[in-house]
Amino acid sequence: MKNKNLKKTDVIFSCCVSGNEKFPILAGAIKKDPDLIIDEIIESGLKGRGGAGFPTGLKWKFAAMNRSLEKYVVCNADEGEPGTFKDREILLKVPEKVFAGMAICGQVIGAKKGYIYLRGEYLFMVPKLYEILDIFHAGITELGYDFHISILQGSGAYVCGEETALIESMEGKRGEARNKPPYPVADGFRNKPTIINNVETFVNVAMIQKYGVAAFKKLGTQDSQGSKVFSVSGDTPNPGVYELELGMKLSDFVDEFGDGDTKAVQVGGASGFCVPRRHFEETIIGFEGIPTGGSMMLFNSSRSMYNVLSNYLDFFADESCGQCTPCRVGCQQLTVGMKAIKNGEKDADYLNDLLKLADAMKITSKCGLGQSVANAFSSIVNNFKEEMIY
Repeated sequence: MKNKNLKKTDVIFSCCVSGNEKFPILAGAIKKDPDLIIDEIIESGLKGRGGAGFPTGLKWKFAAMNRSLEKYVVCNADEGEPGTFKDREILLKVPEKVFAGMAICGQVIGAKKGYIYLRGEYLFMVPKLYEILDIFHAGITELGYDFHISILQGSGAYVCGEETALIESMEGKRGEARNKPPYPVADGFRNKPTIINNVETFVNVAMIQKYGVAAFKKLGTQDSQGSKVFSVSGDTPNPGVYELELGMKLSDFVDEFGDGDTKAVQVGGASGFCVPRRHFEETIIGFEGIPTGGSMMLFNSSRSMYNVLSNYLDFFADESCGQCTPCRVGCQQLTVGMKAIKNGEKDADYLNDLLKLADAMKITSKCGLGQSVANAFSSIVNNFKEEMIY
């Protein structure tokens, strides 16, 4: 490693559960009081690894408190964020850890049924996942535990990464976000209490059960406990999937993965924030700085940030479900407006109007798709204004 301050870890891809080894993590979890497991997850400080960062233990506690006899566990594997491919790697290499985390969740909240909502483009993974699931189900049956996992696939809609749109899709409806409240922990799949967590979150639960809370808390910072799996792409000599401690400086990240000419890093994919070179040193990758679902895209001086932004806006305009006007119309108008400025049809001051529109979308859009457009738009426009005009 070039940078000694950047610590790589090997927690998620280390040995956990496999084959017919009696699933030691699950065997131990089944014997535990569910309230103790919740307390351990809360104490660990684990936050959702899909990007939102809601405390996992609290979410599970809310669902466990609900007295409904029918509950569900859902793994959000609809990895549609541009630049993100870490969940695919986890499911290809260590799916048993995901299954274990889901089963532990089922034990804790009192659910007997789990679903993996898999990205439509990951169809090739289904046969192998079911093959491993058969072994997994046989193993937990031997333990006397009643929990079954099935796989449902999306149809390639980005909006279905949002938890309530995902639930609508699972129920055979058009993928559109629901009004909140109520939240899925109280009224989710089939109107029953439902826990929805990211692939990586379930793996971290299994790791906490295996290694203990203290070991997990040795990684990261007070506000961002543990490690994180990152999808690294763009202008880098080392693209791929890496597990790193949370709380790192972006400057340390760029020292490790940059090509020596990195001018910007898009943290969190298209819905994340673009950080220019002058802010690398002060930017923290974590919940106390800029949180991310895992995507880290590096751009060097050869890249036009106008083209990068145009690509994002075209993506958002295509993927907007159209349910709410701020997102449906806003995405289109941002796209048209940027082209008008670049072509000289509007003057540079029109950028201010577009920035106000993006801010309005953030406040008034119904779900995270429209709300997050302003992240990329405002950070790129404000930091690379000259590239938007000339």
